[in-house]
Amino acid sequence: MKNKELKLIANTVRGLSIDAIQKANSGHPGLPMGMADVATVLFSEYLNFNPDDTHWINRDRFILSGGHGSMLLYSLLHLFGYDLSLDDIKDFRQWGSKTPGHPEYKHTPGIETTTGPLGQGLANGVGMAIAESHLSSLTGYKLKPKGKKSKLIDHYTYVFAGDGDMEEGISHEVCSLAGHLGLGKLIVFYDYNNITIDGKLSLSSNDNVRKRFEAYGWEVLDIDGHDYKSIKKGIDDALLIKDKPKIIITHTIIGYGSPNKAGTSGVHGSPLGLDEIKLTKENLGLPLKDFYVSKEVCKLTNTIVRKNKGVYAKWNTLYDNFVKKHKKKSRLLDEIINKEYDPGIFDWKRYDFPESIATRSASLIVLEKIFDSIPSLIGGSADLTPSNKTKTKNAVDFTKDSRKGKYIHYGIREHGMASIMNGIALYSGFIPYGGTFLVFSDYMRPAIRMAALMGIQTIFVFTHDSIGLGEDGPTHQPVEQISSLRLIPGLVNFRPMDAAETVIGWKVAVERKQGPTSLILSRQNLPVYLRKRGAFADASKAEKGGYVLTQDKNYQVILIASGSEVEIAVNAKKILNEKGIKVRVVSMPSQELFDLQTRAYQNSVLPVRFKSRIAIEAGSTATWLKYTGDNGRVIGLNHFGASAPYRELYEKYDITETHIVKTALEMIKKNN
Repeated sequence: MKNKELKLIANTVRGLSIDAIQKANSGHPGLPMGMADVATVLFSEYLNFNPDDTHWINRDRFILSGGHGSMLLYSLLHLFGYDLSLDDIKDFRQWGSKTPGHPEYKHTPGIETTTGPLGQGLANGVGMAIAESHLSSLTGYKLKPKGKKSKLIDHYTYVFAGDGDMEEGISHEVCSLAGHLGLGKLIVFYDYNNITIDGKLSLSSNDNVRKRFEAYGWEVLDIDGHDYKSIKKGIDDALLIKDKPKIIITHTIIGYGSPNKAGTSGVHGSPLGLDEIKLTKENLGLPLKDFYVSKEVCKLTNTIVRKNKGVYAKWNTLYDNFVKKHKKKSRLLDEIINKEYDPGIFDWKRYDFPESIATRSASLIVLEKIFDSIPSLIGGSADLTPSNKTKTKNAVDFTKDSRKGKYIHYGIREHGMASIMNGIALYSGFIPYGGTFLVFSDYMRPAIRMAALMGIQTIFVFTHDSIGLGEDGPTHQPVEQISSLRLIPGLVNFRPMDAAETVIGWKVAVERKQGPTSLILSRQNLPVYLRKRGAFADASKAEKGGYVLTQDKNYQVILIASGSEVEIAVNAKKILNEKGIKVRVVSMPSQELFDLQTRAYQNSVLPVRFKSRIAIEAGSTATWLKYTGDNGRVIGLNHFGASAPYRELYEKYDITETHIVKTALEMIKKNN
C-alpha cells in the first residue's frame, strides 16, 4: 500500500479517536494519535484476521496493553470490517455501549483480552505466544508427502505496550520468561514517547530498555513510529528472527498532529478541546466534520479485508487436508479446542487413597489420572513444584527446545504466572493451572481479578492453606487470603476437607468454563473418611458448595467448616454426642457454589430459623458471619500466626474440639 494511503487511514483513525473522546468528554487521545501510523501498517499489511470469524484459531493476535488508548483499537475495528458501527464509536464510554473506556473481552468483537491495568495485556500476550507454540508443535505436518512443511497453526502475537507497561513489575517477570523460552512468534511494539501522566518520563525512569531486553534474551529493534518505511522495515526484520521474542522500540510523539499538545502530558488523559481539535484536523488534512470516514478509506480497508478473507479461505483448505491426512492429530486438536474428556475420571469412588493424606497430595493423585486424559490441561508452578505437587510423573516440560511439553516452570514469578495463564486460557481451548502457596495469592491478585472479570477458565492451585503449614511462621501462614479471594466476583474458591472432596474440586474447576477457580489445599495430612461404607455423605454433594456431611436426628447444633477444620468439627461432634448433644456437621468447601444453590437447598442444609450455628475455619472470620447469623459464632483467626508445630498452633489459638464443644454447650444453653 502507498504511503499516502496509509497516512489517510491513520489520520482517519486519529480523527475518529479525538472526536469520540471529545463527545464523551473523557478518554486518552495521546496514544491513539501517537500509534496510529504503526497500527495502520500492521492492520493493513501484516495482520492476518477475518472480521467475520473472530475466533479463527490461526488469526494473528493483537493486544493493546495500554487499554486506556482504546479508541485506537475501536477505530481500527470499525474501519476493518468488525461488527462495530460508527454509532458505536459515537457511544464511546456510554452506558451499554460496545465501546467502553477500556477494551473488554467478550464485550466487543475483535478484542482479545481485557486491558487497562498496565502490564496485564503484555503478560497475556506471552501466554498466547506460549499457547501458539505448543499447539503448533502438536499439529505441524507436511502438506504433501515430499512437499514443503506447512504448519496448521502458524501466527504471531503482536502487543502494543508503553512506558506504563514497562514500569510495572509484572513486565519484568513475563518478559524474562519469554526470553528464556525463546518465544519467536511474540512481537512487542514499545511506544517510546517519553511521556507519562505526571510529565516527562525522566521524572521517574531512566532505564536503558535496549540493554534490559537484550539481557532477557530478546531481539531489540528501533523504528520511527511516524515513518512508514521505517515501520515496515522494523516489522520485516522482526519477522526474519525466529528463535527469540522481539521488541520494537517505537519512537513516537504522543498526541501526534496536535499543534499545541503533541509531545506533552496534557494530551495523555484529557480530550483535546474543540479549538485544538479544529487545529489538529487542519494540520492533518482532515475535514472538520465530526466522525468523518471518506469513501476512499472505506475502499482501501475493504480491499484489505477481502485479501485477508482470501488468506482465511486458503487456511481452511489447509485445515481440510490436515483433517483428511492426519486423523489422530486433528482429533487431538478437536479435543483441545472443545475441551473434551471422559467425565468418568472425576468419579471419586474410582480412586484409592490412603487413610490419611494432605489434600495437596490427593490433588497430585487426581492429576495423575486427568493430566494426560485432558489434552487441554496445561500445568505449572511458580518454582514450588515439589511443594504444590502440580507435576505428574509423565509430564513433559515446555521449554525452548521442547514445545510439545505441557508443564511450565514459571520460576519465582507468581504475578507473571497468573497473567500468562490468563493468556493461555484466552488463546482458545486450553485450561491452564498453576500452583503456589496460598499466602502468595496476594502477588497474583490483579491477574486473578482479571480472570474473573473476563470470565475465563483459569485454575489457581493454592497449597499450604492455613496456619497448618506450621513452622514457616506468619510470613507464610495465610490468614486473610481465603476471605479476600471470596470477595472477588466470579471467582469460585474450593477448599476440600479430604481426598474425595479434592476429586470433586478438580471436577468443578475443569467443568466450570465460565470463570476461574481456585483450589485451596492443605500441607498437613487429613483423614480420608469412609464414605463408601455410608458413614459420611457422598462426596459428590460437595459440588453444591456445602452439604450435610453427617448428623444426628433432632440435632441441637450445626457445625459448619471447610478444609482441615472439618476433621475438628467431626471430632467435636463425637465429644458432644458423649455429652448427649445431637449434632449436624456441614462441610462447606465453597461458599460461592453454595450461594448459587436454590434457597430451598440452602435452607435444607442451614435451616433459616435454626439459631445454634458455629462456623470453624483457621483464617479470617469475615465471610462466615452470613451463615452463622447474629446468634451464631465463628471460630477462626483474625490475627497473624506464629512459627511452631501446627498442632500446637491450633491449640494456642483455640481452634480445637475442646473450644468448639465449650462454645456449643454455651450456645445451646443460651438459645434454649
